[in-house]
Amino acid sequence: MTETQNANRPGALIAMSGGVDSSVAAWLMQQKGYACTGITMRLTRNETLGQSGFHTCCSEKDIEDAAEVAYAMDIPYEVLDFTADFREKIIEKFIRVYEAGGTPNPCIDCNRYMKFDHLLSWAREHGMEYVVTGHYARVEQDEATGRWLLKKGLDEGKDQSYVLYALTQEQLAHTVFPLGKMTKTEVRHVAEQNGFVNAHKHDSQDICFVPDSDYASFIRRRTGKDYPSGNFVLADGTVLGKNKGVISYTVGQRKGLGVSYKIPLYVCGIDPANGNITLGSESELYSRVLYARDVNLISVPEIKGEMYVTAMVRYRGREEKATVTDEGDGVIKLVFDKPQRAVTKGQAVVMYDGDTVVGGGTICKVG
Repeated sequence: MTETQNANRPGALIAMSGGVDSSVAAWLMQQKGYACTGITMRLTRNETLGQSGFHTCCSEKDIEDAAEVAYAMDIPYEVLDFTADFREKIIEKFIRVYEAGGTPNPCIDCNRYMKFDHLLSWAREHGMEYVVTGHYARVEQDEATGRWLLKKGLDEGKDQSYVLYALTQEQLAHTVFPLGKMTKTEVRHVAEQNGFVNAHKHDSQDICFVPDSDYASFIRRRTGKDYPSGNFVLADGTVLGKNKGVISYTVGQRKGLGVSYKIPLYVCGIDPANGNITLGSESELYSRVLYARDVNLISVPEIKGEMYVTAMVRYRGREEKATVTDEGDGVIKLVFDKPQRAVTKGQAVVMYDGDTVVGGGTICKVG
C-alpha cells in the first residue's frame, strides 16, 4: 500500500497486548478499511519487579506474539516504553492504597491514566483518529443529547464495561471496541481462520505486576518497609491475637487468618493507624451505604436529586438496585435496596441504567 493510499484512509492505533482479543480487533479494523498501526505498551519489566520467573502482561513473549500478528497483517508495529509512568501512577498508588487499608483495582487506573490517555495522545501526534482495544464493551452516541455512551459487551460473561467507567467523553469519542458485539468463541474462530499465533492463548487473569497474587510480599519487596503486626480484634475490642500487618488483608477475607474461634471469622475492618484488623461474623460484612470519590459520569453530565440505578461494587459482581445522590465536593452516596457483602474501600462502584454505564467512582467510605 502506498503512502498516498494510506493518507486517504482513517488512521487507527491498535493497542496490541499480544493476546487474541486485540489481534482480532486489529484484523476487524483492517477489514473495515482503516490504516492500522499496532502498538504494545511496555508497562513493566519482570526483572525490576522481582518477577523474572513469571509470564506477565507485557512480557517479551507477548511482544513477540503481537509483532508476529502485525507482521502477518502487514501493518506497522511499535513498542512504546511507559515503565516509568506506570511505576509512578499505577504501582506506587497500588501500594499507597494497601498501606491505607484499602484494596485497589490497578486495572481501572491503568485504563484511566495509561492506556487511553497516553495512546490517544500518541495517536493524535501521528495523525490517527482512533484508539482501538480488544475490550468487550460498546461505544455509541446518544442522538438526543450528543453524549458518548459506554455500554456493556453483548457477551455477558466477558463484559468489561466495569473497568472502563473512567473514560471521558473525549476519549470515548475517539475509541473503538470492535469486539463489543462478539462472543469469545467467535473471536477465537476469527483468529483460527487467520492463523494467528495466539488463537488459543489463555487470557491473563492476575494483576500484571503481581502474577503470583502475593500482594503483601510484592509490597514488602518494593518498599523495603517492615509493616508491624497489630492485633486481631472483635468489634467490642476483644483481642484475639496478632496479625501480619495491614497490607496482608482485605475486607471479606477468611482464609489465612490463623485465628481459632467458635464461629467462622472474616476481615470486617482494617485500621492502618494502629495496625488492627477487626474480625467478625459473615453477617457483619453487609452494608447498604457507601460513598465514592474520583467520580466520572458518562451517560449524564450530573446527578440531580435522587437517581435510581443498578450498581456493582466489584468486578464480575452482581448488579443490585441502588439510589445515588450527589453529596458535593466530588463525592456521591449510594444506598442499596439490599445490604451488600464486603464493600471495600479502594474498589470501584460502577452504576448502570440497563446496559449503559451511568458512571462510577472509587469507594472511600462504607456505612
